[in-house]
Amino acid sequence: MTPPPDPGDREGRSEEAEDTPDPGSPAALAALLDRPAADAAAPLPPLLHWLCFRPRVPRGELGPDGHPRTGGFLPPVELPRRMWGGGELAFAAPLRTGVPVHRTSVIARVRRREGRSGPLVLVTVDHTLRQNGASVLTERQDLVYRAAPTAAADAPGDAAGAEEEEQPPGRWRRSLVPDPVLLFQYSALTFNSHRIHYDRPYAREEEGYPGLVVHAPLTATLLLDHYLRHRPAAHVTGFRFRAVRPAFDGHALVLHATPVPGGARLRAADDRGRTVMSAEVDAV
Repeated sequence: MTPPPDPGDREGRSEEAEDTPDPGSPAALAALLDRPAADAAAPLPPLLHWLCFRPRVPRGELGPDGHPRTGGFLPPVELPRRMWGGGELAFAAPLRTGVPVHRTSVIARVRRREGRSGPLVLVTVDHTLRQNGASVLTERQDLVYRAAPTAAADAPGDAAGAEEEEQPPGRWRRSLVPDPVLLFQYSALTFNSHRIHYDRPYAREEEGYPGLVVHAPLTATLLLDHYLRHRPAAHVTGFRFRAVRPAFDGHALVLHATPVPGGARLRAADDRGRTVMSAEVDAV
């Protein structure tokens, strides 16, 4: 019998892509965030590139979870559940709409690990984006693959393990309740067809979640937007975030921000006060 491919064999694999930011994307993102559209001459939001390079995968190449099947650019991981575990970004210059963006992606690392709920495969992908030949941002994405839950009690949950200590509230605090409309809009803007974000029976019965899962990059976007609501003139130079546990629709998501020299510490918490995502922003 032929052994399954080793995901680690993909380390160092690279991929090139090109896209052009849609001039309508800033207004669409502002609408999703319930913000007025920015002036056309204003710099683009720092995470607008997540609305570019949308996966244009034929339906026949999608897996049962709605995601593109692994084994193309990403490693052929045998574990069926996947999520975005975190990332690190450095911004050299704002993106400009209407100007082609060239992206170079490299699989930097593939690691196997045992988690609380079973085996994990952690895949790190590095991206470099350029416009007019100059680098505008670099990004490191951490992707997590895990086994399917055996029952609702084995649902994906706390990535941090033990119960965390109570965290103090941020200096700036905002609460919102993600609903299916918000999740649908973000899925549409990013062409994300992962069923855990819009198919409630699938999310509950197949993946063991109690409800629809809020996208990790959406939570990250809400956190950075929370900071920029209080520091609208800030120039963001760096952003780091780590997903700790899933957030679900219909439950409060509380955004915390505490300014520090050179930026802020950010945290999103669920309605029980537990950290959903921690983050840091660098800004001048």
